[in-house]
Amino acid sequence: MKISIIGAGNVGATCANDIINLNLADELVLLDVKEGVTEGKALDLWQTSSIRQFETYVYGVTDDYEATKDSDVVVITAGLPRKPGMSRDDLIEINAGIVQHATREIIKYSPDAKIVIVSNPLDVMTYASFMAANGKNPNEVFGMAGILDAARYKAFIAEELNVSPVSVHAILMGGHGDTMVPLPRYTTISSVPVTELLSKEKLDTIIERTKYGGGELVKLMGTSAWYAPGAAAAQMVSAIVKHSRRLFPVSAYLQGEYGLNDLYMGVPVILGRNGIQQIIELKLNDEEMELVHKSAESVKSVLEVLRQKVK
Repeated sequence: MKISIIGAGNVGATCANDIINLNLADELVLLDVKEGVTEGKALDLWQTSSIRQFETYVYGVTDDYEATKDSDVVVITAGLPRKPGMSRDDLIEINAGIVQHATREIIKYSPDAKIVIVSNPLDVMTYASFMAANGKNPNEVFGMAGILDAARYKAFIAEELNVSPVSVHAILMGGHGDTMVPLPRYTTISSVPVTELLSKEKLDTIIERTKYGGGELVKLMGTSAWYAPGAAAAQMVSAIVKHSRRLFPVSAYLQGEYGLNDLYMGVPVILGRNGIQQIIELKLNDEEMELVHKSAESVKSVLEVLRQKVK
């Protein structure tokens, strides 16, 4: 099994480390445009092999997509953070260019690879990758967001209830950002509905904290998170490699599901060897559906910028 990661920043390196811990690959390639970065990080990881007792061969390359040839799964984390003075439109245009170039090169050398997008703005960058994928099945191009958002939501609930986070199960929908839609009706603690254990006021506070979870970390550290996003991407890779058919919230291409068309957005899916095996349509009530469509409108507004900037 061969896995490649495009982008050797903190998220990409963390994802690589977790892929090694999960023993998912025989060969792991890190690629970046900054000369020496991936080579150094890959070498550092490879030198832990005898200590950690793993046999995954890890190596890094600089902008050499031929080294990723015949990858089974490719994770794209490459992209720039928004800098002072940079407009949202500028960021979308720049990151779309990076993601689309990476996608074309991946398809060139690994046409059957499953592509996991982590670059931001997540849902729109996933759409950008799909645009560049030259007719590739949309079920083989999808984005990581819901697992990360759900992880934050579950961690906050576990902290509030003083229970193991492993006991908390939840699904979130919508775009990755402050319009995401946590679903308390589908949130349980070892099968006990969370609404029986937390007041609406407490739950609403947790939901608001979840929506701005990424921003909270930026305020604390001055930079974006990497442990949780890297772990979330690795969990998706695991579901694909092991064909575990796990139900995850994933940014998927919608073609009529939930009354939405031609956009990528977070919905529950079954993830396996072929990528998205099935999109699950939950029976949402009117309030939940309204929130999902409100989130979709936010995604569409950013998507419109992409369509204007990238033809």
